[in-house]
Formats: sequence, structure tokens, C-alpha cells
Amino acid sequence: MIAYIVRRLLVNVLVFLFISLGVFLLVRAAPGDPVRMMVNPEQLQAGGPEFLARKRAELGLDRSIAVQYGQWLGGALTGDLGFSYVSGRPVTTVLGERLGPTVLLMGTALLIGLAIAVPVGVLAAVRKNGPVDYTAAVLSLSTISIPSFFLGIVGIYVFALKLGWLPSAGMSTPGGGGPADTLRHLVLPVTILALSIAGPFVRYVRSGMLAELSADYIRTVEARGAGRMRVLFRHALRNALIPLITVLMIYIPQLLGGAVVLEQVFAWPGMGQLAVSSIGQLDYPVVVGFALYTGVLVLLCNLAADLFYAVADPRIELR
Repeated sequence: MIAYIVRRLLVNVLVFLFISLGVFLLVRAAPGDPVRMMVNPEQLQAGGPEFLARKRAELGLDRSIAVQYGQWLGGALTGDLGFSYVSGRPVTTVLGERLGPTVLLMGTALLIGLAIAVPVGVLAAVRKNGPVDYTAAVLSLSTISIPSFFLGIVGIYVFALKLGWLPSAGMSTPGGGGPADTLRHLVLPVTILALSIAGPFVRYVRSGMLAELSADYIRTVEARGAGRMRVLFRHALRNALIPLITVLMIYIPQLLGGAVVLEQVFAWPGMGQLAVSSIGQLDYPVVVGFALYTGVLVLLCNLAADLFYAVADPRIELR
């Protein structure tokens, strides 16, 4: 397994280089001038073109794209992603401050979503074409069909504005703080994101369980006298987890996109909110850093999926 991991990491390094090059070129090709965005209009009028040229030289934007990418890549390989054009702070520090809230939001929602989806999906498969199955189908398809931002707006209107049970935005109350306060702010966005996760995964678990329950080995296990719970969870669910792991590892980076939307709706101080504001401000280093984090997350999830295959089914060998 160690040799397999080393080979995959070497391949991921090459993929990382292609991702970083593509992201760097796309961001640089975006319309707009970051220098004009960050310069005070009065300074711009006073200095004119000479002032802009001097500012571009300070940021290294007067060099060719190849030189800029080479310098950026050299720093990125050592953990230096440059400095934000807006705040002047290191990009790794800016993103690191926002990483915790995003992981808290995504991680909690993912755990709750899977805790809902797996038992409901199993129950829907066992009670196929029954009231439980139809109810699970209606609820899961509803969460799939309705955009998460709309559910977020409805949740804010009902539970924050009308009932006043929960806060509508932010991660903590100004002047407040503490775990209990953070938990109250976390309830609405986590619930909305968890429902958007549970919806499709209920369908995945149900279809996987139906395929396994109709397999010949299940009838053999039942004929040997195995109990119903052992058949469902020891055999059928364990084998159904293999395709579910693939979908889950692909879905985690996509989940970051959903978190970006909800972070805007709930003013959650995470990486998504930072990325949106940085795009509007043409803060190239932060945008590239965020895209790079997302790309690395995709690569790590693909590697984790292969490793989890072997854990879920010992018959699978990693070579």
C-alpha cells in the first residue's frame, strides 16, 4: 500500500502543476485591472500612467506571464502563495483564518447529512415501494430540486425574522461569543447544507442497497441462518459503501461550492465568502490560492477514495 500511495502522490504532483498553471492563466486572463482597483482615485489622478506603471512594477505585474508563474510556483512549492493585493497580508495567513469556519460548517453538515442519508436509504431499500420509501423519495427529491440558497433565505425568514429563535447571520454575536453562541449561529446553515447533502445520498444508498439485496450471495447468507441485521449491515451495506465512497469523495469538493453560496447568504466568515469578495476586488493571489486549495482537496479526496475501498472491502488490493 505504501508503494501505491507514493506512486499516486507522484502522479498528483504532475496534476497539481497542470491545475496551478490553468488556474494562474485563467485568473490573469480575467477582465479588469487589479492595480486600478487597489489605488486611491486621487493618487491615480495625481500620478497618472507613471504611477500605475510604478505600482505594477512593485507587484511584478509588468513581467511576462511565464516569469510571473515561475516566481509564483517557486514560492507555492515552499508554502509561500504571495501577498494579498487588498490587505497586504500573506495569502496563507488570510486563507488560514477562513479555513477553520469553512471546515466547521462543511464537516458538521457532512456528518449530519450522512447520519441522515445512510439509515433512511437503508430503510427505503428494505421497505421498497412502501410508504417509507415513497416518503423518503419525496423528501430527498425535494432537497435536491430546491436550491440551497433558497432554503437558506426561507430559513432566515421563518426562524430568524418571524420566530426569532436563531440568529440570521455571522458566526458569533457582537460582544458575545463562546461555544453556545457559535452553536446557535451554526444551526441554520448546517441544517440547510446537511439537507442538501442528505437528499442525493439517500438515493445513492437506496439504489446501492437494492442492488446488493438482490445479489445471490445475500440469499446464500440468509440460507445459512444469518440474522436480518447482520445481512443488512455486515454484508449488503458494506458492499454498497464502495460506490458510495466514490460519490462521497467526488462530492466533497463540490460541497465547498455549496458552502460558498451559503456563506454569502448567512454572512459566514469562511473561505467561500473570502473568495467571492476577492474576485470582485481582483485580488489575484487570494483567488489563485483559494482555487489551489480546492484543487488539492480534489486530489486528496481521490486518493482517500482508493484507500477507503480497501478498508470497506479487504478483497480489493491497491497496486
